[in-house]
Amino acid sequence: MRNFNISFTSCGLLIGLGLLLLGTQVRKGLSSISDNQRVVTVRGLSEKEVKANKVTWPIVSKEVGNDLSTIYSSLESTNSAILSFLKSNGISDAEISVNPPQVIDLQADRYSSNTQPYRYNVTNVVVVTSSQVEKVNQLIQKQTELLKKGIAIVAGDYQYQTSYEYTNLNSIKPGMIADATQNAREAAKKFADDSDSKLGKIKTASQGQFSIEDRDQYTPYIKRVRVVSTIVYYLKD
Repeated sequence: MRNFNISFTSCGLLIGLGLLLLGTQVRKGLSSISDNQRVVTVRGLSEKEVKANKVTWPIVSKEVGNDLSTIYSSLESTNSAILSFLKSNGISDAEISVNPPQVIDLQADRYSSNTQPYRYNVTNVVVVTSSQVEKVNQLIQKQTELLKKGIAIVAGDYQYQTSYEYTNLNSIKPGMIADATQNAREAAKKFADDSDSKLGKIKTASQGQFSIEDRDQYTPYIKRVRVVSTIVYYLKD
């Protein structure tokens, strides 16, 4: 009977000790879960200025008259002068395209009360698409040479704006993503230091869309590339 009591007491002590250890582990686990719920969300911005590497330049001229044959002959002369101007300044055939002329019959609307001195208004467009951005910019400034030859170049038409593009985004993406991530980490570390915490591992991360915009309205051939990364970090005591 005495041995039975001793065994019973020993079993009780072992069970109590087990419950104590279990409780300790549970508290540690709860503490760990609590710590892992402390997070900070930060955003890291990366911006970079790049030069456009592709330009599309529409050279627009117009002809008006009453006889289409005469107008088309004039257009051929105009195109010949434009092509000569471009090629003599280093633009290749592969960079030039001549669009079909757009003809408007000003007298076609029989309900119009406007009297026009000419029946036909024809728009002629020669398009330069090139990676020689600086060269094309120089030629745009030299358009007056065409005016001296009697070719009236139409400027300011919203339908025919010179456009610039940057097509090498993939080459700068990795560096910009790394830069945005580093900037986000610095912001998170500053927050952790200010709150007497330590910065833990990344919980989640998301990368925003890359955007490419003109730096300003005066230099559309210089682009600003931008990306924002959003990162959630754990905080530790």
